[in-house]
Amino acid sequence: MPELPEVFVVSKFLKKEAKGQTIEDIVVRYSKMMDESMRKKLIGQTINDIETHGKYLIFKLTDYDLISHLRMEGKYYVSDPDVINKHDHVIFYLTDKVLKYNDVRKFGTFDLREKSQTYKIPPLSKLAKEPFEIDLDTFYAAIKKRRSPIKTILLNQGIIAGIGNIYADEILFQAKIHPLKIANTLTKKQAQTIIASSIDILTRAIKKGGTTIFSFKSDEEVGWFTQDLMVHTKANEPCKICQTKIGKIKVNGRSTYFCSHCQRM
Repeated sequence: MPELPEVFVVSKFLKKEAKGQTIEDIVVRYSKMMDESMRKKLIGQTINDIETHGKYLIFKLTDYDLISHLRMEGKYYVSDPDVINKHDHVIFYLTDKVLKYNDVRKFGTFDLREKSQTYKIPPLSKLAKEPFEIDLDTFYAAIKKRRSPIKTILLNQGIIAGIGNIYADEILFQAKIHPLKIANTLTKKQAQTIIASSIDILTRAIKKGGTTIFSFKSDEEVGWFTQDLMVHTKANEPCKICQTKIGKIKVNGRSTYFCSHCQRM
């Protein structure tokens, strides 16, 4: 699933291709993704900007905000209007181009909100702040209430937004914190280190176009941050810091990679 850096890269592509364009028509080929009522409201709306929050894209329209989540394999691309892929489920006919939403698994979502309600009701009302904006005291107070592993906490979008499985592993490695360490046993200094590591890694990932693993890729940039991964997907390879073999465990069902020497319990 694309995380904050990948979603940011997609937003750059959409700004370049769709900002300033008016939605003249929409063809919906999978009605569970967008109903007729939403389709009709979108026609005639101009895309004034594209913002992001966590893993969500937000199309800032004339009268509404259209919230898009790519889920596992969703992607946007622009192509010849006469060429339709079988996985193109929502096709936006803009002023002078055609923007297609393609999703092999059909897990992507669209939510249309009145501008005054965008952050007051789900899905965005459930989200915490991103690492770039979160306050240390707020983050520390949240984790001190929980006895879950810190890896689980970093995946909780209601505590800190935008971090998924890939970056959680990389953040904890850089912060030298074991993924199974119970959240409420962390010191405030360790919480601060997690935030600092999050900002550093996410910033570097954005600059390199995110991380391309398995089927996800952006139509604009290749995910070169894959080359910078220190632990994620590196099971049994030597740690780049201490040469200890990278371990792999499951944390709440999620594959988790770490160095037992650099991230001691």
